[in-house]
Amino acid sequence: MMKLYDSPSAPNPRRVNIFAAEKGLELESVVVDMRAGEHKTPAFFAKNPSGKIPVLELDDGTCIGETVAICRYLESVAPTPNLFGENPVETAIIEMHHRHIEHELFSPIGQAWVNGPIVGSMGIIESIPAAKERGDLLTQAYYKRLNKELSKRDYIAGDRFTIADITALCCIDFAAGMVYLKPADDLEALWQWHQRVSSRDSVKNTTPAMSLPS
Repeated sequence: MMKLYDSPSAPNPRRVNIFAAEKGLELESVVVDMRAGEHKTPAFFAKNPSGKIPVLELDDGTCIGETVAICRYLESVAPTPNLFGENPVETAIIEMHHRHIEHELFSPIGQAWVNGPIVGSMGIIESIPAAKERGDLLTQAYYKRLNKELSKRDYIAGDRFTIADITALCCIDFAAGMVYLKPADDLEALWQWHQRVSSRDSVKNTTPAMSLPS
């Protein structure tokens, strides 16, 4: 069985877990204690020189890092249901929206997280309040954009569930649970989409980020 080096509540391993569940693939979860620095040990660097999770380890010992690379591998070994695109046009449209989500939503969420109170309390890096504020503003602006787009279609990249929806959901749940960046309640189309995708079995069987105290 393939092994997934995982961490509870982290958004990227959750993306892979949802993707694999959609494919009906079972992965053996190997929990990595990031607080203890297990992802920065020589043994882990041998699996992924970047020292990041997730990592997919195949039966022959081959290790694949990077979330999208892992998902593309899973798509190749289990083509159905298709999550990256069934023809050249759809593939390009899904890729476009997925890149938007990763760079224009996930990136500012990451900046807000790195410069927020939780990471700051760990003493790993010195927080930059202006970077946190910028991350917050860019994230909320993108939520409004998503709400507008989702008022015209049911899913991020069209009329069906794809990798773009998986990434967006994991970003938003992590931001709401761990970064104090929950979408505004009046973004009705966004919340309707959130309810729609959260009801999928592949999503319900994963662990989203825990909510912070209000």
